[in-house]
Amino acid sequence: MNAAVGWSAVLLGFLAALAGAGTLAVGLTGHKPHLLRAGRTYAWMLLGSAVVATLAMERALLTNDFSLKYVASNHARATPLLYTITGMWSALEGSILLWCLILSGYVAAVVWKYRARAEDPLVGWATLTAFVVAAFFFGLMLGPASPFRTLSHPPIDGAGPNPLLQNHPLVAIHPPFLYMGYVGFTIPFAFAVAALVTGRLGEGWLVETRRWTLTAWGFLSVGIVMGAWWSYEVLGWGGFWAWDPVENASFLPWLTATAFIHSVMVQERRGMLRVWNLSLLCATFSLTILGTFLTRSGVLDSVHAFSDSPIGPLLLGAFAVVVVVTVGLVYWRGDKLRSPGAIDSPVSREGAFLVNNLLFASFAFVVLLGTVFPLITEAVNSNRITVGRPYFDRMTAPVGLLLLFFMAVAPALPWRKASADTMRQRLLWPAVAAVAVVVGCVAAGLRGPGTILAFGLGTFAGGAAVRQLVVATRRNGWRGLVGRANGGMVVHLGIVIIAVAFAAATSYGHRTEQQVTPGQSVRLAGHTVTYLGSEVKQLPNRQAVVANLRIDGGRVYRPAISTFPFGTTGIGTPSVKSGLLADVYTTLAEAPRTPGGPATIGVIVQPLVMWLWIGGLVIAVGTLLSAWPGRRRRPTDAASATPVGEGRPRSRPAEPRPKVPAAARTAGASGAARRKLRGAGP
Repeated sequence: MNAAVGWSAVLLGFLAALAGAGTLAVGLTGHKPHLLRAGRTYAWMLLGSAVVATLAMERALLTNDFSLKYVASNHARATPLLYTITGMWSALEGSILLWCLILSGYVAAVVWKYRARAEDPLVGWATLTAFVVAAFFFGLMLGPASPFRTLSHPPIDGAGPNPLLQNHPLVAIHPPFLYMGYVGFTIPFAFAVAALVTGRLGEGWLVETRRWTLTAWGFLSVGIVMGAWWSYEVLGWGGFWAWDPVENASFLPWLTATAFIHSVMVQERRGMLRVWNLSLLCATFSLTILGTFLTRSGVLDSVHAFSDSPIGPLLLGAFAVVVVVTVGLVYWRGDKLRSPGAIDSPVSREGAFLVNNLLFASFAFVVLLGTVFPLITEAVNSNRITVGRPYFDRMTAPVGLLLLFFMAVAPALPWRKASADTMRQRLLWPAVAAVAVVVGCVAAGLRGPGTILAFGLGTFAGGAAVRQLVVATRRNGWRGLVGRANGGMVVHLGIVIIAVAFAAATSYGHRTEQQVTPGQSVRLAGHTVTYLGSEVKQLPNRQAVVANLRIDGGRVYRPAISTFPFGTTGIGTPSVKSGLLADVYTTLAEAPRTPGGPATIGVIVQPLVMWLWIGGLVIAVGTLLSAWPGRRRRPTDAASATPVGEGRPRSRPAEPRPKVPAAARTAGASGAARRKLRGAGP
């Protein structure tokens, strides 16, 4: 029953996506408003199908329906309830199902939000694009990635989830947040395609994409931080970021989306960077498809990657189609993408944002090159090489430091041109605080010029953000924190916190691994860890050898080595004493061979690790503040999707407007208005 219901729901979702795309295509090309209204209704069928398929899979997991191959491979009767539920996205086919569920939700949200503009071609083409993407992923579930494939001879019990995916509750939170971000970039990409197809390339379409992009970016940011936390709490190596290829696959679209969020302000204000912004949106979505290929094709060896599967060529083909189509559309509309404005002075906000974008693009290129270069080398000469952490650290550290500098400078610069007095007023005290921090670090004997520079630049960027927030709250009270500009400053604070904590934890950590007998202590970096003995625990889904460790004479912590029924090796589970200043991270490296015998324990002391997770929380709060409108928007022309007065970039009344070509002046106008200007009549 579960298989029949689930497969039927997937088929219905696939047909709904095709029907929605087809109906909208006919309505848009034939100028038939009733088909535009009818096509949007398929979004609810798409969402309903995804929900039914998801419920069918969860029911199969909860009822131990091992007639489904997916359940037999990724679930067992002894699996705890939480990991039974999360088993839906613990392997390839289930992860595609989660992808389709979230994508269907986004498509339905677009239809509901723009329900009053059902006949707007911009919204119609965006919805059509989203339907096409949904049809591709539903199609994967009908073919090589079907989660409802059955077995002719079901086993009595299943193999259970991957041991690493039933070892920490974060597996219930990290993947959904990551997918909400990953999949969410489909919507701004769809509006970018719609703007290119309709030729409405003024600044109005950016209004439609800004909050969707910010929402997806916020989810992806939190998902990445939670992934680092999961790695820290589960894998037992004491780190949280290893430049693993699958980690990079989620980081790449984050970089390009961050660049877009900054550069879009330049287009809204000055009408510049039109091609660049469209390219960033298309690159962000393309990188999500590439990341999906890297994690689900079996081409990478990673603890995060899924097993080998036949969908790799399909995903690579989809990536190629997206790149070719978007590049072709940008080339086709090249004459309408000319910017009416220009940078008046390099020492201005738009000049700083341009440098900021180039740095983000460089960062993304370095990460992408290090991630895919081994694959290219293997494809060319069959030699498998590894690009390790030293490459990424050496190549990205200078870019990261420059980004911290411009994070402080760019928001403090005025538009068009800055004066020395303005810069002195806005950046003097943050600079003084940064110098004081650097001097204090040197006086305290801290080593590592790069790390000390990171502390100084972090203070500079954080001080500039705090200054702006203080000014805003003095003017408007706590309501001054709401809105894109000041919410963005809160996000900056979160990123600064993460950058400083990352630099401290990776530069000033201490670690040791020692064999100890009961009662013996290990001393490291001012902390004492006493081994009290070990015990064997039989849990529903595993057997664990637990070491009892008393840290600093206080609470007892219990790292363990667990053996799962279908596992070939023991899985270590660390135990961490977390504090605002430092974490004491303990592992059981080798269990005692005899009762009461010696055990080998690992102890790692790392400063400021907790601030990584606090920084992620600050980013989430800042994203919410940024997405919330700080002031009432001007009315929107429903026909043109362009806020009144925003067909051209805004400028101050006292400043002369740049000369705008006629094509650019009408780019943001409605279709009816453009026809009237061309003499074609209404």
